[in-house]
Amino acid sequence: MKLNVAIMGATGAVGQEMLRTLEMRHFPCTSLKLLASERSVGKKFPFRGRLVPVEKLTPESFEEIDIVLASAGASVSREFVPYAVKAGAVVVDNTSAFRMEPDIPLVVPEVNADALANHKGIIANPNCSTAQMVVAIAPIHRAVGIKRLVISTYQSVSGTGQKAIDECLRQTREILLEGKKEVERKVYPHQIAFNVIPQIPQKDAFGENGYTSEEMKMVNETKKIMGDPSIMVTATTVRVPVYIGHSESVNVETEKKLTADQARELLRNAPGVVVQDDPGAQLYPLPIHAAGRYETFVGRIREDISHPSALDMWIVADNLLKGAASNAVQIAEELLRMGM
Repeated sequence: MKLNVAIMGATGAVGQEMLRTLEMRHFPCTSLKLLASERSVGKKFPFRGRLVPVEKLTPESFEEIDIVLASAGASVSREFVPYAVKAGAVVVDNTSAFRMEPDIPLVVPEVNADALANHKGIIANPNCSTAQMVVAIAPIHRAVGIKRLVISTYQSVSGTGQKAIDECLRQTREILLEGKKEVERKVYPHQIAFNVIPQIPQKDAFGENGYTSEEMKMVNETKKIMGDPSIMVTATTVRVPVYIGHSESVNVETEKKLTADQARELLRNAPGVVVQDDPGAQLYPLPIHAAGRYETFVGRIREDISHPSALDMWIVADNLLKGAASNAVQIAEELLRMGM
């Protein structure tokens, strides 16, 4: 099957990775349309040996389009995705706009590809931190059940976008090369260079329960993807001065005892997972090695010395790929296999 594909938000960091991933994974596009705001019209990006121009996103942009990969922000998706569905396209949406809608599948293909059978034109792509984590914990849940997750994230600045990457780089230069004590802050409320910020997203007000929306995304999305609302989840999400790659410390309390060796064996055989776990040789996942890779990397797997049925693990992935672009393309591949 050959498909007409559109990328909505094509000039953003995730949109650019979607473009590269379509090419790298040889997705069968008959045509490709790049859609963005008016200020990006006329820009051209390479795809399979030719330059594809950016077109203005309008309600009429989706005629004869089969699949839309959308990553232009939640408000843009809420406005334009209904036009795409009305035109007959299937939309894989990377924003938070539809994730928790009960009739819209929230999908990580390694975990719950079967949920795609019930789609009604929209499939939601999960939050980047949730996506990589569920790839690693789903095999454990299937084997022995999970009662509770305690999560701390270390999320790269690329999760905020190119302006955040630029701000981190600028602040680093100003502090190191110019000796500045105070640096300009435009993207984050605090200096991000040589610092960590326990607030994601940066402009988010804390909820009445003291959690940010990012933390509640991990709570609610995990339960939906895993298909088990009984799993107890708590999360603290933190921004760190890393360009690409989210890292997570996850404590997994299981229904039945699972040893560290048993967990390693499960994960070595799990789709989309690479086990890097030899602390004696200083082998464990690092964001600099996960950048540019589609897999989720897991290491530091050990039995929790404070609990008889719990494990600790360290989970790392490229947030622009498995956390966004490549997961979206994988969903499109599954749709293709299922005949849409």
